[in-house]
Amino acid sequence: MVTTDVVVVGTGPAGASMALALARLGVDHIVVTRYETLAAEPRAHITNQRTMEVLRDLGVSDQVEALSTPQDQIGTTTFCTSLAGEELGRVRSWGTDPHSQAAHRLASPARICDMPQNLMEPILVQGAQRVGSRIRFSTEYLSHAVDDDGVTVSVRDRLRDDTYEIRAKYLYGADGGRSKVAENAGLPMRGEMGVAGSLNIVFRADLTPWVAHRPSVLYWVLQPGSDVGGIGMGVVRMVRPWNEWLTIWGYDVADGPPDLSDEYTRGLVRRLVGVEDLDVEIVGSSAWTVNHMAAEHYGRGRVFCGGDAVHRHPPSNGLGSNTSMQDSFNLAWKLAYVLRGAAGPALLDTYSDERAPIGRQVVDRANQSIGETGRIFDALGVSGTDDPEVMRANMARRREPGAEKQRRELREAIAFKAYEFDAHGVELNQRYVSSAVVPDSLAPDPLASAEDPELHHVASTTPGARVPHVWLAGRHGDVSTVDLAGHGRFTLFTGPGGTWPSSDLVHVIVVGPGEEIEDPYGDWARLLAAEGIADSGGVLVRPDHHVAARFASVPDDPAAVLEQTVRRLLSSA
Repeated sequence: MVTTDVVVVGTGPAGASMALALARLGVDHIVVTRYETLAAEPRAHITNQRTMEVLRDLGVSDQVEALSTPQDQIGTTTFCTSLAGEELGRVRSWGTDPHSQAAHRLASPARICDMPQNLMEPILVQGAQRVGSRIRFSTEYLSHAVDDDGVTVSVRDRLRDDTYEIRAKYLYGADGGRSKVAENAGLPMRGEMGVAGSLNIVFRADLTPWVAHRPSVLYWVLQPGSDVGGIGMGVVRMVRPWNEWLTIWGYDVADGPPDLSDEYTRGLVRRLVGVEDLDVEIVGSSAWTVNHMAAEHYGRGRVFCGGDAVHRHPPSNGLGSNTSMQDSFNLAWKLAYVLRGAAGPALLDTYSDERAPIGRQVVDRANQSIGETGRIFDALGVSGTDDPEVMRANMARRREPGAEKQRRELREAIAFKAYEFDAHGVELNQRYVSSAVVPDSLAPDPLASAEDPELHHVASTTPGARVPHVWLAGRHGDVSTVDLAGHGRFTLFTGPGGTWPSSDLVHVIVVGPGEEIEDPYGDWARLLAAEGIADSGGVLVRPDHHVAARFASVPDDPAAVLEQTVRRLLSSA
């Protein structure tokens, strides 16, 4: 029997990032995927700041940045009747609004970018293989059996058409929205599958004349009479500027997807672009369904799941692959500590406690964003009627001198889509509540009184929050607090007067004059002072960059207090 510590099922964003994280932590594991290759379709693409921080920790962010489309080329989300037709309005997206730009730069050392899944997966998988990951393609997960000592995973080699077993301590199911691992584990799900139908059409065409002057990753096309119910809303999505693209178009799930012939798909592309004789090369097409489902729990016994296996939702807000990779980053270090004997098995229960609420929020937010598009339909006068001619007439009426109210409502409706395309708070305001976090009463969490926590990031050292980003000065240049933390270890930030000793459990960083790390602008000191932490106090950060505990000042026996705190966290009693 083949043996390992962890079996990972799937090589999508969740599985591949888990493989890379485990490999870098020195955890023996095997990855199995039923497919012969990695993703051929670009599918997920928006890569937000939090995920880029994770990729920095995992050592592959430079490769992602080199291949991705940068932030300044993805943010002019445009609503139009076709790419060559009339423009209805625009919303600055993905942190490109001047106010958002400042907020993004203050929030993180990383930048949001557009990285198609077919380019992301090879970086993650190859990075994992370089540091010890064993990847088995054409190997299908069949079932598993759990006992007191481990889990036995049955797989089928699809090339030889025979089955064998892998004996492991733990199983991680990252096998997508139809996860057999989650089904076999009996994870409880909430929600509904197949809410609506969508088509993906990947194509090549030079669209420079219609998009280069308003660079974006998304162009929303409204064409009454072109779809179910008379309201046709589709998306032309940039894959690579400006000649690789993907269109998304709806279909009625009750009738099933249409015949995706080249004639049909090429005609649909030309209609959305608005150029009848456009030179189009169809690369591929597929049908999928919009889902609204999340798992109540992410694990049972020795079996855990992440990614689309436990949160299934449309691509609105660009949260899918980001949430998936962050799931794996949360669980990987916990598996490593338990397998080393440094933590008790109860630590693994905190994975579900911390990530399941995030998954539910993401699923609800993504589906809510779809519904919020209705405000645009209402403003244009295309809802409430099935007659395409009436819709077109109502849309045209906004050009008339007396249509000031309609024009204002349309502007407001499009601007409201910032909740889909610029929800900085949804991306960064995650707060973990579990036994792997020590709550305190030093200062109230400013998130509780924030004006709009979905739109705006709120930095805080509140236990459970991601450690705030501040640029500090190192011996070889500026370095972020986020980058100083992580890397598979606990980190304590303290200041002058803090006599906290480093140990096998905790790496202590003293921030202050004359130290290896200084705070020349005073930003870190001001932040801590505002939250009731003296120079001699400390902020204890977990390996996944989230704050584990805070200390207002140094105690009489700092070594003992620090060890007791970490031991408590790792036992998760």
